[in-house]
Amino acid sequence: MKKSLLALLVLGSLCPALKSQNAETKPPIFGISFSGYIKSDIFFDTRQTVNIREGHFLLYPDSKKQDADGKDINAKASYNILSIQTRLAGTITGPDALGAKTSGYFEAEFFGNSNPNINTFRLRHAYLKLNWPKTELLVGQYWHPMFVVACSPDPVSFNTGAPFVVFSRNPQVRLTRTAGKFKFLLTALSQLDFTNTGPDGASPKYLRNSVIPEVNFQVQVGSKNEQKGTEFLVGAGVDYMVLTPLLSADVVLKKAYDTVVNNIVVHHNAVTSTYVANQTIPALAANVFAKLRIPKFTFKIGGFWGQNMYAFTMLGGYVVKSVTDPETESVDYANVPILSGWCDLVTNGKKWQFGILGGYCKNLGAGVKVTGPYYSRGPDIDYLYRISPRVLLNVNKFRFAPELEYTVAAYGKTNDKGYVSNSKEVGNLRVLIGVYYFF
Repeated sequence: MKKSLLALLVLGSLCPALKSQNAETKPPIFGISFSGYIKSDIFFDTRQTVNIREGHFLLYPDSKKQDADGKDINAKASYNILSIQTRLAGTITGPDALGAKTSGYFEAEFFGNSNPNINTFRLRHAYLKLNWPKTELLVGQYWHPMFVVACSPDPVSFNTGAPFVVFSRNPQVRLTRTAGKFKFLLTALSQLDFTNTGPDGASPKYLRNSVIPEVNFQVQVGSKNEQKGTEFLVGAGVDYMVLTPLLSADVVLKKAYDTVVNNIVVHHNAVTSTYVANQTIPALAANVFAKLRIPKFTFKIGGFWGQNMYAFTMLGGYVVKSVTDPETESVDYANVPILSGWCDLVTNGKKWQFGILGGYCKNLGAGVKVTGPYYSRGPDIDYLYRISPRVLLNVNKFRFAPELEYTVAAYGKTNDKGYVSNSKEVGNLRVLIGVYYFF
């Protein structure tokens, strides 16, 4: 009996050590966890707008369009109720590889890729990560690096501040290196859903045919104190892309014409020759940003300058500058740059949050004499601005979020250098209510 009690005591004393050892050697749990939200947007506009997906993604008010009596056709209010932003995300964890922690993430929604397929499931993000102590490699589709997730506006509207803010998700390879408070990001990108436009309309082929990937370099420096609820971040980046708008050009040697033979009309097709066209249009862009968080509120600010910002859901693009060789219809291009800035202020309450977003964008024109056509967004807009206050009520997993979004576009006449003059402002007030349920 004494021997049995002694054995039990020895075994009991060893149990904590055995438990600790098992905890240390127990393999981590790998798999996938799902999250997302259900969201419905109820909105009313005071006039017709330039937008995406049946008004859901608002850019700016449409221009005045007069009828035979001089009345503005676009001065007509509209409304809609949509739930297409409802979202599902999956966070994936797995075993280490190449000495790095591995993870994956995907996110999709019912926004569709175009108006005809609205309500269909479409991919937003899909990437894998390899994380070493000071280095991270991301491969897949994610936000463009000029959309800085840690320092971007957070309005209720799905446009997330566009067209004053870069809004683009791209297939990419991104390398991030951390050195103390500094981060250095180098990214090579392609295009898919957010593309430039050109002679054949919006397409990723203009970037693909240039062979050179879009390249972005960014530097961030910041610090964060979770216990005190404070954060500081500042950074800047530069972006470079090259487009090839045309692979060939058709030269009309003889125009089409009709003849009449024995009272019968005979049509003669045009006689043309086709020549290789490999002219390119390079473009630079840059951004700066800063964020300050203290316990009671968060302030963010950012600015953009870019020579060809169409693919970023902003104003601007490029234009045909001149015909360099009439015999082969070779052309030269000029960029239409823009300058944009925004700021966002929001309180940090858990239940109630109050915020306001402001933005301004200026069309800088081509600056040289051009012949056209324009492959740009808003070539007849001199400037844009927006003021957008919001209120958020958060109760557990439920959110009720009303927002006012007043956007003004100054439309005018575009001269032969791409400058817009004699502009007149056209405004739209959007009243938006967002209703969320998170899971």
